Amino acid sequence: MSSGQVPTREISPASDSPPLPPAKTPSTRFSVNLRQSGIYIAFGLIIVLFSILTDGELLSPQNISNIMVQNSYILILAIGMILVIIAGHIDLSVGSVVALTGAIAAVLMVEMDVAWPLALLITLVAGALIGAWQGYWIAYFGIPAFIVTLAGMLVFRALTLTVLGNQGIGPFPDEVRTLSNGFLPTYLGNIGLGPLGGADLFTLLVGLATVAGIVGTQWRARQARLGYRQKVDALPLFLLKMAGASAVVMVVIVQLARFKNLPWVLVLLAILVLGYTLLTNRAVFGRHIYAIGGNLHAATLSGIKVKSVVFWIFVNMGVLSALAGIIFAGRLNQAGPTAGNGFELDAIAAAFIGGAAVQGGVGKVVGAITGGLIMAVINNGMSLIGAPSERVMLFKGLVLLAAVALDIWTKRRAGAAR
Repeated sequence: MSSGQVPTREISPASDSPPLPPAKTPSTRFSVNLRQSGIYIAFGLIIVLFSILTDGELLSPQNISNIMVQNSYILILAIGMILVIIAGHIDLSVGSVVALTGAIAAVLMVEMDVAWPLALLITLVAGALIGAWQGYWIAYFGIPAFIVTLAGMLVFRALTLTVLGNQGIGPFPDEVRTLSNGFLPTYLGNIGLGPLGGADLFTLLVGLATVAGIVGTQWRARQARLGYRQKVDALPLFLLKMAGASAVVMVVIVQLARFKNLPWVLVLLAILVLGYTLLTNRAVFGRHIYAIGGNLHAATLSGIKVKSVVFWIFVNMGVLSALAGIIFAGRLNQAGPTAGNGFELDAIAAAFIGGAAVQGGVGKVVGAITGGLIMAVINNGMSLIGAPSERVMLFKGLVLLAAVALDIWTKRRAGAAR
């Protein structure tokens, strides 16, 4: 080759280039992801255990209705708490916010005779302002959420005592009590279920529609993952999961239909779960929450407005705390100075038991609801068998420790497998 020529490199034919990865096919092994499915397996085992210990009383129609109604406010708080924890933060003030917003609602409706719809709206706005106050110090001033919400726990409890004058205020209007304790009216009458007796037809139809929605949504998600060459469960395992979820939903629905009907608060919870599931799975804002909790530095470099997202997460937590405060005060038919004590611990435990990661970036709304129901079943089951309060706390503490230990163990296992 002469000195004036530019050296060239022969390009290998296309056949020598690395082949594209083959499309992922459904796994043929009947394996279970403990991190994703372990919480549901544990929930089923706890239900079976307490059903045996209580001679089936745990699953009686009235008791299932009581579990839903009596723990609705914790489940509402768990929805907001899971978003906070996914983003890598914590909120210790929600119990005090529940008390303060319940007190505000009581003063408006009972002492100032404000119409209940307007009073509820003002209370929710008050919750949003409380969340904005805390969100500002956390997102824009840079104070850790633990410190800000710990201060809020004390400040808002003091404000509750100031608003109430250290005494309870009630009773609430009938509409608010109905939202907390009431049931949907019977629209289509009853239908016979053989040895189970009569059941509300409308409630049963709602249950069937819910099952159809769950199965259809999961099937479409499975097909979409296959289209993107992602690994999915084997078809038998998928069908088994759908059958199990459908059976749980229908057992609960049938029992509720046999007792009275769907509680209004359960309808509210269903709307919240659906809305926040869509927010976290489909909306850009939800994906930003996961990105911030997964890797804050990478989220910042990618252009995500981290401060704004964190701010609105705490505004949302304030609104849901206000909603829980209204529900709790309406159920008791009065706002008291000790309302909300320990609620923050139950909401945090529900989120972690439901699969949230301690470091953030991981968690699901449905998982938080499942974690809250686990706590509710433990409380209810231990009460039915007459267990003392110290044993209930011991059992709940061990369940929480086991859930976090499982999360850490599965992370280490996944890291070692790489």
